[in-house]
Parts: sequence; structure tokens; C-alpha cells
Amino acid sequence: MHPNPKSQRIADAAEDVIRLHRVTRCFGTQTVLKDVSFGIQRGSTHVIIGESGCGKSVTLKLMMALMEPTSGQIDWFGQSLQSRSSDQIARERLRFGFLFQNAALFDSLTVFENVAFGLRQNTDLRLKEIQHRVVARLHEVGLPPAVCPKMPSELSGGMRKRVALARALVLEPQVMFYDEPTTGLDPIMSDVINELVLRVSHQRDVTSVVVTHDMNTVRRVADRVTMLYPRALLSPDEPQVQFEGNVHELFSATDERVSSFVRGEAGSRIEQMLAAA
Repeated sequence: MHPNPKSQRIADAAEDVIRLHRVTRCFGTQTVLKDVSFGIQRGSTHVIIGESGCGKSVTLKLMMALMEPTSGQIDWFGQSLQSRSSDQIARERLRFGFLFQNAALFDSLTVFENVAFGLRQNTDLRLKEIQHRVVARLHEVGLPPAVCPKMPSELSGGMRKRVALARALVLEPQVMFYDEPTTGLDPIMSDVINELVLRVSHQRDVTSVVVTHDMNTVRRVADRVTMLYPRALLSPDEPQVQFEGNVHELFSATDERVSSFVRGEAGSRIEQMLAAA
């Protein structure tokens, strides 16, 4: 059996790219995350799963330093975010790329202007080099130069997602964040996005963090999986991280909460909802 080069790179990683240490995040009196701890290994594709309301997107925003934890610590590349200034965090964040759930393209800008935005804001590149990089990144996600003058409103949902991915990749990030990348897409386009996530990870040696509830995405792209559970449905002493492991371990898990989510079965959830009503 031949070794997997990517698995070997992950095994050889000396540090986590990102690590959460007992992170809690509250909004007023509501606790969305409590004492959550796990790490993202360099070179891996780490998928965060869980039902609506479990704190997946909040976790992603905390990892990106788009919001601060109520308590706990978050490390980037082995150093605490709390030890960095806001200017340092802003500079470090350029090492990250982000694909938002709804693509979040600028509606008033063309495709070219959207993809070029980061280069124009953060580099001194000449227009010719910017044009070259924009066209190259669009090609990488399967879009021709002919889309450059189009407006986002002229694109399909799948095309908008790919433009947004090209925009994220144009600054050559070391870490890519994907927030529900296949939401709202048909099965074929969903698989196209999954394949692009894989290609970015393998061809660019990028660390990827994917938030999703799509089990096809988990099967296709994940090296490691963390499953969160809604805080409101747990007793005070229960951990919010209900599962952490590889894909095989996830799909063979015997824990009822984990297996029910993976299979898409309601289990005792209807009784819980009726009891709370």
C-alpha cells in the first residue's frame, strides 16, 4: 500500500495552525459556545459539523478573529491572539482566505473587480500583473476570462461561489475557511465545489477549515472532523465537542447523537422539541 503524501505532510506538522483553548462565547445571557477546545493541523482539511444553532459559524468567526471569545484563548501559528495588537492581527489575517456562505460578492463591482479587490487593496502590483493573476485564479476555479466584465447578478449560484473562491485565492492564503460552501447548490455543482476544495488543499498545500452540515462534503474532503452540539440541549457538565476524529470513525460512531446526525435521523429530537414548547 502506497503512503498518502498529504497524510504524511499532516503527520509531519510540528504545530497546529489554529488552536482553541477552552473557548466560550456568549451573546448577552445566551451561551453559544462553552469550553470548546480543538486544533487545526497544518496541511489538513478539518470539517466542523453540527446542527443549526450549535455554534459552527461562530467558531469560524472566532478562528478568523472577526469576533473575540468571552473567555478562553485562540492561537494562530502557535501564538495567542491576545498577545497580538489589532494591527498585527489585520496583517496576519492576510494569510487567510474566506469563502462566505452566500459568496458575499460586491454587487456593484464586476467579476474582475471583485477578484482584483484584495490585490488592489493590499499590494502595489501593476494592472497587467493584476489582470494576469485574476484570469489565472478564475481559470483555476473553471471560469473563462469572458466572465470578467459580468456583474454578480448575471451569474448562477455556482458561478458566484467560484468567483468568491477565486477572490479568496488571489492573495495566495495559507489557510482557507469555507462557511457552508455547498448550501443552495444542486448536487452536481455541490460536487464541483467539493472537488475545488480538494484541489486547493492538495495543489496549493493549503490548510482548510470547512463548516458544513452536508455529509457528502464530509465524505469527500475531510481529513479530520469535529462535531459540535447545541449548548441548550446539553446538561451543564456535558462537553460541546461531541466527536473529534477521522471520517471513518465518524461514520462508524455508535454514540446516538453523532450517528443520528450523520444519518439525518430525528431520533428523540421531536420529544425534546415538544418538551421545550
